[in-house]
Amino acid sequence: MSDKARASVLPLLAIVLTALNLRTAVTGFTPLLDTIGADLEFGPSLYGVFGTIVTACFAVFGLVAAAVARRLGLERTIAIAVAFTTGGIVLRALAPSTGVLVASTVVAFVGVGASNVLVIPLVKKYFSAHLKAVSSMYIALLQVGQFVAPLAAVPVALVAGWRWAIAMWATTTAVAVVLWVVLASRAGAVAPVESGPQRLHGAWRTPLLWSLVLMMGITSLNVHAIFTWLPAILIDAGADPESGGALVALFSVIGLPAAFVVPPLAIRLRNPFVIVAVCTAAMGAGYAGLLLSPDAGAVVWVVLLGLGVSTFPLCLTLVNARTRTTAGSTVLSGAMQGVGYAIACIGPFGVGALYAGSGSWTGAFVVLFASLAVLLVSGFVACRPTLLEDQVRPAAPVLSRV
Repeated sequence: MSDKARASVLPLLAIVLTALNLRTAVTGFTPLLDTIGADLEFGPSLYGVFGTIVTACFAVFGLVAAAVARRLGLERTIAIAVAFTTGGIVLRALAPSTGVLVASTVVAFVGVGASNVLVIPLVKKYFSAHLKAVSSMYIALLQVGQFVAPLAAVPVALVAGWRWAIAMWATTTAVAVVLWVVLASRAGAVAPVESGPQRLHGAWRTPLLWSLVLMMGITSLNVHAIFTWLPAILIDAGADPESGGALVALFSVIGLPAAFVVPPLAIRLRNPFVIVAVCTAAMGAGYAGLLLSPDAGAVVWVVLLGLGVSTFPLCLTLVNARTRTTAGSTVLSGAMQGVGYAIACIGPFGVGALYAGSGSWTGAFVVLFASLAVLLVSGFVACRPTLLEDQVRPAAPVLSRV
């Protein structure tokens, strides 16, 4: 093995372990809500709050992460972020009350929200020569964690209790913390002043940034609405809780093939808007099926929704495909996920509020259908062949130190 290959092993392992746990704290938690609620004495009115905490933390700390990384460096910042995730998971598993459960959820997703943003420029920094392969791997591993967690949650909880079903994910995040600390120490030793990415002036005034923000926001709004409320929709239609968890897992696993297909296809195509169009049609069909016949064709509708949200790996891929520098990747990732997840907060909370107010899922589906029109328009702009650095160049000098 060459020196260069050996040097890439540590960052690759760190990215692998981080990616695996970017969604386990979401999808491994929602199938257990009835069980945890019965133990800690809270009801369905709090379910949407947990979903909103996730997207709110993704939004706030997605924006914060890019600014902190410019000060501390990418590696130091993600080491801190994954440590927050680990601590939050452990505290959540030990929670003696609803208040502690809510607080620990915030702590865990402070870390996950920051990690969402930082992994993408770290892939560009360490693996720019293998962007297609490592991007596909990163997105695939995110999907693996996303679908394994709900599959394992209920069986583990039945055998060992819900606390162990939650706590088990802290083992891999703790190892990831150690790896990022080692990489942070190496980065500091090599380039203590230049370890953080530079600021890209004018990026927030570009059509590319805002179209990706909207594309990511609407995609995430739909994803988190589905994660939070799909089990409840199916249970209302006659499914049992374990089947609800299995269908959430199915929704997630459908994204695994997309993780291997979408990134290389998006990089290869000059304009990958066709991916957005196909995904939007699939989501529309899935929602129509859940609204009109949720019990008869649940598997088909969930498969269509799982295919439809393949705009998520497309968004992640476009961050590196539409930037030339790590600075560009960092600002685009921070804005897209920070503001995008702020938009996504509407999903879990809004669907819950509409259902609570009407006693029916119809109003929620109308809003979700309307969101698909925004996805289509923003995707059309985001997929145009242009680079972020080229859009900001006429307005100002591209790079400067904070």
